[in-house]
Amino acid sequence: MSPALLIDRTLTPSLGRYTDEEKARVQEAARWAAQLHEGQLRASGEPYISHPLEVARILADLGMDTGTLIAALLHDTIEDTGATRDEIASRFGEEVALLVEGVTKISSLRARNRKIQAAESIRKMLLAMAKDIRVILIKLADKLHNMRTLQYLPPAKQKAIATECLEIYAPLAERLGMSSLKDELEDLALKHLQPEVYAEIEHYVNERIEARTALLEEVARTIKKEAGREGIKVEIQMRRKHLYSIYQKMKRKARPLEEIYDVLGIRLLCNTETECYTLLGIVHRLYKPLEGRFKDYIAMPKANRYQSLHTTVMVPGGTLVEVQIRTHQMHRTAEYGIAAHWLYKEGISPHRVDVGELSIINRLREWSSLKATSGQFLEEIKQEILRDSIYVFTPKGDVIELPKGATPIDFAYHIHTDIGDHLAGAKANGAIIPITAELQNTQVVEIITSPHAHPHIGWLRAVKTARARSKIRAWINRHDTTYLVEKNVVVKKPSGPSPPPSPPRARPGEALREEKKIGIRVGTERNLLVRFARCCHPVTGDDIVGYVSRGRGIIIHRRDCPNLSNIEDFARRQIEVEWESISPRTTWHVRVRSRHTGDLFSEVEGAIRKLGGHLIEGKITEQRLDEVDSYFSLEVDRKEQVRRVLKAIRAIPSVKSVSLVE
Repeated sequence: MSPALLIDRTLTPSLGRYTDEEKARVQEAARWAAQLHEGQLRASGEPYISHPLEVARILADLGMDTGTLIAALLHDTIEDTGATRDEIASRFGEEVALLVEGVTKISSLRARNRKIQAAESIRKMLLAMAKDIRVILIKLADKLHNMRTLQYLPPAKQKAIATECLEIYAPLAERLGMSSLKDELEDLALKHLQPEVYAEIEHYVNERIEARTALLEEVARTIKKEAGREGIKVEIQMRRKHLYSIYQKMKRKARPLEEIYDVLGIRLLCNTETECYTLLGIVHRLYKPLEGRFKDYIAMPKANRYQSLHTTVMVPGGTLVEVQIRTHQMHRTAEYGIAAHWLYKEGISPHRVDVGELSIINRLREWSSLKATSGQFLEEIKQEILRDSIYVFTPKGDVIELPKGATPIDFAYHIHTDIGDHLAGAKANGAIIPITAELQNTQVVEIITSPHAHPHIGWLRAVKTARARSKIRAWINRHDTTYLVEKNVVVKKPSGPSPPPSPPRARPGEALREEKKIGIRVGTERNLLVRFARCCHPVTGDDIVGYVSRGRGIIIHRRDCPNLSNIEDFARRQIEVEWESISPRTTWHVRVRSRHTGDLFSEVEGAIRKLGGHLIEGKITEQRLDEVDSYFSLEVDRKEQVRRVLKAIRAIPSVKSVSLVE
């Protein structure tokens, strides 16, 4: 097929909403891209130009602006053809050149191994996204078309790409609110990772559609008739759960496929928010709703601005049907997400709004200022940004978004560094909770601070946000003489004499740093940075040991590294290290019975701190007329410290008794 015919068949039908001038610019870019990629083939044997044409078509169907379409057509030209950035800018403008350059920087990265390369590519992609969201939209469309043609690659590569899609790209599409794109990415990934499961679920869903279409149509007619009596014009769509979500539900609830009943549903579209709630009343009046299955995402939108009412009802015959209710505008946002900000209104001009308010963009901008290796960045991104969120409230009613599993420590550092650094306790909905407890959706969280409280190494085990982890590390490295935290490793500084220092040496052509600027030391050794040994490549979770080298910092080895026996002074220069996710102290739980007093917590915290321990959490479990029962969790370096800590707490005037709790 000639390039011209390929352009007409693939791209032109999706350009109906654009002006004649815009169509001409896009088609000019398509012809130039075809010329540049002439002679190149894909793994399927098709002309290479078919790929950028499909990427541009996906974005055109999303209603993206013409600059994005042109950049999509040219996204591989700098890397794979003789085209230059300046040439693209000259032909199509600086905006297009910047977008193409942004996509090229992601895909052209070359690192020393595949794992680091993948991590760094994703890092660059996400940071580029914080500057111009359209870079990631092009990359997502590129990923979607590659997933559609994944069958032409070797099986091992199929699985690797599909796994990355599930871990990174589908969650990212979800955080951007692009549900249609996210659903297809997940289904395609399942198809290649679990082909038999995919085929079984697909067959089951198709059977249910055939068996229940008539029933759903009758339900839709009944709802539409009742809505008409209320003066509401409603559009009703049949919908099915996408296959990957059914697979996830089977895993999450440990149910066989035959027990997943709500695979089909209906969606009601109306014009106003008020009509949404009226329709909800109509649906619940007609059909019995299931308890605990109602969700109001209109009053409490998701982080990606998704809004809808969800309810599950039982219709005649005992069939469960999920009903979604939203306005037409909410539906556009749900389907297209961030791309809806470029959607054309009446085919005349693109509708743009500021996307800087989207929470993921703000968090990525914050991320760009944090120091982390590529591997750390990727793991933090997976855990924090590409996972489910919870929404909690400040006492003033402000909504704070945090990753699922976040603690009061994360909340405190989200509000302000000083609040986190002086966190002494926390309340949720008025009740005292451990500062390491997982916060729950919609809780009102209040932070209790104390001028004597400060971060502790054990906090690193509990926190879920990069900001909190970064601030805790920084405080410990500045103020705690016991530990050094760097590169996810905790170094316990020796209390006794250290190995003799070696004179600093400069590399050829490199001046020695001024001594006053060298801030990190262990004993008399200065400028100690943490490095990982290349001989044994320790990774998080390995049993590790540190070696204070001469002039190269602290080298982290696996404890079973065969090279350790070849280091002459290893026994003298080894140092205690472990991963920051493991506390180097032992944890104890103490029950305290006391008289009513307003400063019990600060007095207990002071007694523990005076003896070198750390108060992790405290809570009141029972209050009577004349006394209070409280429980405290604390950490100490050595078991023998506990006895002295108990004695110190017992000496507090208001305390009646103290005992250890198993």
